[in-house]
Amino acid sequence: MTTYKDIRGTHIVTVTSDPPAPANGQVWYNSTDQVMKGLTANPAGSWASGGNLNTARRLLGGVGIQTAALAIAGDLIPPAASTNKTESYNGTSWTEVNDTNTPANAIFGFGTYTSAIAAGFNPGPGAYTGSESWNGTNWTAAPTYNNSRFDGGAAGVSNTSGLIFGGFDSTFKTNAETWDGSSWTEVGDLNTARYALMGAGTQTAAIAAGGEVTGNNRSAVTETWNGSAWTEVADLNSSRKNDSGNGTTTSALVYGGEGPAAARTAKTELWNGSAWTEVSDLSTGREQLAGAGADNTSGLAFGGTTGTNSTATEEFTSPVKTTVTFTTS
Repeated sequence: MTTYKDIRGTHIVTVTSDPPAPANGQVWYNSTDQVMKGLTANPAGSWASGGNLNTARRLLGGVGIQTAALAIAGDLIPPAASTNKTESYNGTSWTEVNDTNTPANAIFGFGTYTSAIAAGFNPGPGAYTGSESWNGTNWTAAPTYNNSRFDGGAAGVSNTSGLIFGGFDSTFKTNAETWDGSSWTEVGDLNTARYALMGAGTQTAAIAAGGEVTGNNRSAVTETWNGSAWTEVADLNSSRKNDSGNGTTTSALVYGGEGPAAARTAKTELWNGSAWTEVSDLSTGREQLAGAGADNTSGLAFGGTTGTNSTATEEFTSPVKTTVTFTTS
């Protein structure tokens, strides 16, 4: 990686105020403060606390980005009951907005906080084929999809363009379906049948990671979708199910979940398009959480369970940039 030294050399510039956007490794002398300063960046990033959800829940859906997200439905324990509550995040706090029409848990969805699809609703006995569309104000029933499932993965940018994949309903699912704003269409299957997995991306470029596979085993398998087929790529470093994440096929995060020996994990991994790297952990291990975020530089983790249902929200930033002051003599 090219550094500031490579570009500008070692000459230290004197300034009266700190530069507005210094490069990693840049050093300057602030004549007003009469100190030498520099910028350092931590590529592992860090998690920081955000505003708590109003309702503690697990198995909820999440869509959006770090500063504009939706928390959708989920499971309340206690009491053991599904909820239809929806909350909107503005980067600081959560606000209750209009509920989904049907209470549900193990929800999965795609889109933004103003335009989204949520799937995994049960419109009738033995069928998890229900979906609802969000227009920024209200939820309305959308057409049912073809293969009954809950707790699947999803990717998409709005309530008119998305993809769902995997999931469970008596069997582990490989099925994938696209949504065009009016109907669902079956497309190419995942290579590995699984549910409780992370999904992110768009209708034509998606990523699936982790999940539960046959035998109550946790998976590290990652697959990417190019609009016509799924391809297995590099595995996660830590197998997990009930994980969450966000991003794209070239820039993504996975966080939380249940790892080996049924232990809740705080581990976070960053995807750069070819490999996963472990970065800073969540403050507390939790599973069945939801996530939102645009890429691997920012993420939002919320809800889930640590043994009890959680309202906690955490915000990931990478790299973390810090201005340091040098002591000179």
